Amino acid sequence: MKEEDFLEALLTVPDIIYEPLISRNSKYVAFTWINVHPNADVFVVPTDGKKRPSALTETPESTFLVSFAPDSRSVIVGEDKDRNERVRLFEVFIDKPKRMIPLTEENPPFFLRGGALHPNRRWLIYGANYDLERKKEIEPTWVYRQDLETGEKMVLAKPTKPTWLIPQLNPQGTYVLYNRKELHPKGDQYWLVDIEGKEDREILNFGPKARIDAVWLPDGERVAFITETKDGKPQKYYSLGIYDIVKEEITWLIDDSKRNIERIRCPINGHHLIVLEYQKARVRPSIIDLTNMEEYKLPKIEGSLVPIGPVTENEWTGLYYSSTQPSEIVRFDIKNVDVSSFKPLTHVWELTKIKREDLVPAEDFEWKSKDGLTIHGWLFRSKTPTKRAIIYVHGGPTGHVDDSIIPEIQYLASQGFNVLAPNYRGSTGYGVEFEDLIRVHGWGSDEQEDIWSGVEALIEHGIAERGKIGITGTSYGGYSAWLGITKAPDLFAAAVPICGMTDLVVDYQTTRPDLRPYSEQMLGGSPEEVPEVYYERSPINFVHQIKGKLLIVQGAKDPNVTPKNVEEVIKRLDEAGIKYDLLVFEDEGHGILKLKNQKVLYRKMVAFFKEAL
Repeated sequence: MKEEDFLEALLTVPDIIYEPLISRNSKYVAFTWINVHPNADVFVVPTDGKKRPSALTETPESTFLVSFAPDSRSVIVGEDKDRNERVRLFEVFIDKPKRMIPLTEENPPFFLRGGALHPNRRWLIYGANYDLERKKEIEPTWVYRQDLETGEKMVLAKPTKPTWLIPQLNPQGTYVLYNRKELHPKGDQYWLVDIEGKEDREILNFGPKARIDAVWLPDGERVAFITETKDGKPQKYYSLGIYDIVKEEITWLIDDSKRNIERIRCPINGHHLIVLEYQKARVRPSIIDLTNMEEYKLPKIEGSLVPIGPVTENEWTGLYYSSTQPSEIVRFDIKNVDVSSFKPLTHVWELTKIKREDLVPAEDFEWKSKDGLTIHGWLFRSKTPTKRAIIYVHGGPTGHVDDSIIPEIQYLASQGFNVLAPNYRGSTGYGVEFEDLIRVHGWGSDEQEDIWSGVEALIEHGIAERGKIGITGTSYGGYSAWLGITKAPDLFAAAVPICGMTDLVVDYQTTRPDLRPYSEQMLGGSPEEVPEVYYERSPINFVHQIKGKLLIVQGAKDPNVTPKNVEEVIKRLDEAGIKYDLLVFEDEGHGILKLKNQKVLYRKMVAFFKEAL
C-alpha cells in the first residue's frame, strides 16, 4: 500500500477511546469513537447484535460519553467545544439521535467533572471547581446538584484541597460517593454525602498517602474499593474490599500479594464486580458474582478482553483489541471464552480499508535500566530492514502502553522506523511497587534513565544505530522528549515533543488547578517548597545542550500543558541560537485529536524524522 493510501486507511481504523458503558436494561452499549467522524463522537449499539452501531452525536467538536441515564432511555455526553476542557453537558435520547439537549452552560468559568442524572430526571450531579456564592473559580472541585427545571445549583460537598474528582451517584439516587485529597497530594479519602447535602462524612481513609479507588455496587448500600495500605501499613499490592455504608463495616475479598489488581468496575445492570489484574501491561480480568462472592477468572487469550457487562446469565459484552485488532465490542460466553466464537457488535473491519496484515504486531522487549531494574516495553519492527528507531513515550506518567493499535506507532513503523514504546518505572500494569518507584526521586529522573537505557538496548541488539534515533510523545511523553533532546543529546538525534512541559514552574502556575497536586506528589512539593527540584527537572534550563533536530508541537487551546510552556522555551532557544521547527494547531487542546490535524502531524513528523535521521 502506498504511503498516502496507508495513512488515509490507518486513520479510518475506529478507536474506542473512553470506557464503554452498558445500560441498566442490558439492551445497549454506549461508547466514544474516534476516526469514524472527523472528531470524537458518541455511539450506541444494541447488545443483541441485530443492528450496527449508530451515532448519537455528530459534531465538529470533541464529544464524549459521560454516563447512562438510570432508565436507559438516554445518555449524558460532554462536549469540549473549543478543546479548552471547559465541558458542557447534554442529554441525548437513544430514540432521538443527534438531538443534543443542553443541560449546563456553554464555556463555563470552571472545569466540570462527571455528570450523573438522578432517577427523578430532574437533578444532575457533577463536580466543578467553582464557588457559586462568590462567582469565582477555585482550586478545589466541589460536588454540585443542579435542578434541570429551575436551573438552581446546590453545593452538596466542599472539599478544601484540589483533586481529580468525579462524583458517583448511587443507583437509587440517595447518596453521592466522591474522593478527596485533604491530607497529602498522593493519598485519597472517600466521602459520602446524601442527595440533600445534609450529611457529608468520610467513609474510607487508610492514611495520608494511601491510594484508594472506589465504585458503587448495584444495591446502592455497598462500595467496592481497592487500596495499597491495609491496617495502617503500605503494601506492594492492592487489596480489594467492600464497605457497607449502613453497617459501616469492611469485608475484605482479595488480599493476595501475588495478584496485581489495579482497577475495578461495576456494571449497572447486574450483580457483578469486574476485577482488572495486570501482568506486564496485559489485562487479566476476572468477574466476581456479588450474590455468592465467587470469582471467575477469564482465561488467557490472544489479545485483550475487558468485560463491559452481562446480557444474559452467561453471555457478556466486552472490549476486545490488540495491536493487529482494532477495538471491537463483542458478545462472548464467559464459560467458553474463545476468540473464534466472539460475536462482533461494532464490526470494525467493515469500517476500514486496513487489513490485519498491514499492521505491525507488538513484541515484548525487556532490558536492564541503569540501576539494574528490569524494564518492559513493546517493540514494533519496521517491515523493511532499518537501523533507524523512534522512542514513543506514553503520557501520564501514571498509565502504560499496551498491546493495542496506536496510529502514530503504526505509521512510523510503516515508514521505515523501528519503534520502541517503553513502560518506564511509574507506569501502571506492573504493580504498586513499580508504579511507586517514580516517586522515589520524582519526575525527570530515574524513569528517564529507563527510557535511555532502552535506547542502548536497541543499539546492543542491532535494532538501532547511534545518530539514527528519535524520540516523541504527548503530554508526559512530550516532556520526556524534551528531556531526551536536552539531557541526553548524544543519544537522540531528533525529538518531536507534543504538548510537553518545558518549565515545570510555569506549568504548575498555568495548568488546571485540579492537576497541581499531581506535580506536588511527583516532585515532593510546590515550586516554593522545592525550587531546586523544579529547576533541575525543567528541560528549559538545559536547551543549550541540544545537538539534534527539534520539532515542537502544541495545541493552542491546551489548558493542561498550556502554550505558555512553548512561549517560554522558544525564548530560550532563540537566545541560545538553537534552530527548531514549530507546529501549532489553533483548534486543538491537550493532544492532537482531530482527524484533519492528525494527518498533518503524522506526515510532518515522518518527513522530519526521515530528514533528521
